Amino acid sequence: MIRLLNRLARLGHVESPAAIERPLRKDAERNRQRILAAARDLFATRGLEPHLNDIAHHAGVGVGTIYRRFASKEDLLEALFDDAMHQLADYAEEALRFPDSWEGFSWFMERMCELTATDRGMREIAFSKAYGGERVCAARDRLKPLLGQLVERAQADGHVRRDLSPTDMPLFGLLSGTVSEFTRNVDPTLWRRYVALLLDGIRRRDDQDRLPVEALDSDGLERAMDTWEPAGPGDGRARPAP
Repeated sequence: MIRLLNRLARLGHVESPAAIERPLRKDAERNRQRILAAARDLFATRGLEPHLNDIAHHAGVGVGTIYRRFASKEDLLEALFDDAMHQLADYAEEALRFPDSWEGFSWFMERMCELTATDRGMREIAFSKAYGGERVCAARDRLKPLLGQLVERAQADGHVRRDLSPTDMPLFGLLSGTVSEFTRNVDPTLWRRYVALLLDGIRRRDDQDRLPVEALDSDGLERAMDTWEPAGPGDGRARPAP
């Protein structure tokens, strides 16, 4: 069939298949970028609750256009947040290269909290397993040991209190996000004040009392992430295994 079309094209009866497909590919990529931009905008402000219909309306396309690019909401989330999750791991690796372990630790804390304070969708997909497929899970798995290395390195150098746990780190991201959401219409940068207070409380001092409650262990953190469902029911949603 392709050979026949090419032959007819040379005779001037039809356009070649390449000429027919090329503008469609450009249009498809333009629509894909429009969909991703609309999803990023909605998820950043409203979390992961918006449906594909909401995203289509925000992008100015029909929902069928989204389904031609993404089979489900889950596929769209993977495309949108895979890179963002790996960015957190990239930050952690960069922080581990700082000669001073406290400077690296505090630099990472500020970067992590900035991401989670300014992007509600990022916060929800990073710390809940209600959404996200294999690629997002792989990014979480990459980040987990890096957090442990950041904490243990700073503790070994005497910069960080002994009872800090790597499992505390995700909760710091949630705390900054909660402050940001609460004050976004008054002072959207107020979260920075509380990150500074957190960092001050994390510093090791000789006269520190032990914290009144133990940190979650790894299993407890996993259970919390399994059961926290920050958004309402959505299409294409991955549910945690029982």
